[in-house]
Amino acid sequence: MVRVTALSSPFLLGFDGIERALDKASKSAADGYPPYNIERIAARDGSPEVLRITLAVAGFAQDQIEVTQEENQLAIRGRQQDDKSRDYLHRGIAARQFQRSFLLAEGMQVRGAELANGLLSIDVARPQPERTVKKINIVARD
Repeated sequence: MVRVTALSSPFLLGFDGIERALDKASKSAADGYPPYNIERIAARDGSPEVLRITLAVAGFAQDQIEVTQEENQLAIRGRQQDDKSRDYLHRGIAARQFQRSFLLAEGMQVRGAELANGLLSIDVARPQPERTVKKINIVARD
């Protein structure tokens, strides 16, 4: 059986990687923990537009969170250990692990991460590409 998608048009050349990226993104969107926001911070004073990813990571210390970028994938991992020295009468806050991944477009740059008040903020710059027009010479063959 042949799978037909919108990206299989003969006019879209070299976009086969986008289809794989969309499949990967749809699989990672199923887990809802930790909750996150993505906000756009407008370009100003010559700096490019920034996308800020903010994750709610209350209860995690800085050394329990790892932010990595491998090629175009931004991965955030959190690991907590159970404190065996505590004797809980009721335990509603579980020590849990998480992994949240974001697929970045080509050319996007992670500028930094900050942990404050239980919120992890990661800034990703979206530089504006220069618009180029290139004239293609036609060679006549007779």
